Amino acid sequence: MGIENEDHFRRVYQDSFEPLLAYALRRVEQPADAADVVSETFLIAWRRGGRLPDSDEATLWLYGVARRVLANHHRGGVRRERLGERLRQRLRETAAVDPGQQVPERLSVRAILTRMTEPDREMLMLTFWEGLEPREAAVVLGITPTVARARLSRARARFRELVDPSDTVVAARGQEEQR
Repeated sequence: MGIENEDHFRRVYQDSFEPLLAYALRRVEQPADAADVVSETFLIAWRRGGRLPDSDEATLWLYGVARRVLANHHRGGVRRERLGERLRQRLRETAAVDPGQQVPERLSVRAILTRMTEPDREMLMLTFWEGLEPREAAVVLGITPTVARARLSRARARFRELVDPSDTVVAARGQEEQR
């Protein structure tokens, strides 16, 4: 953008900012959203460079741009609301499980995991807590599936060695999983 175009943009910005902000404020619920709409509108104008209309027409053109930016904003809000509702529903379903029952087990498991090497710990966490298959964990860790299976086998054996037999919560869970 040349100097004359930058000067033109500054004039358009100074002339149009307040009216565009008022326009956006009347069409959104949150002032921060109005600021986002105006910012995006002027960003689009800036990217147009030397093709920005003359001052009088520029404000009208910017209203049209702001109108389209607002439409995108509202569509995005609908998508965000749907996503939020799906997430809330999922949380309600998982909240039915009493997390308090899992606390002793998690504390015991975490204590054991801290005594393991980082690669073994991450392999166990990816496969057990995240539910990944060894081949999927291999992708995450950047290793071959063969190395992942070997690491998982070694990590399981090390974990069993570290389980205190007097820790009935973890010992009982381990016996259930071996069946």
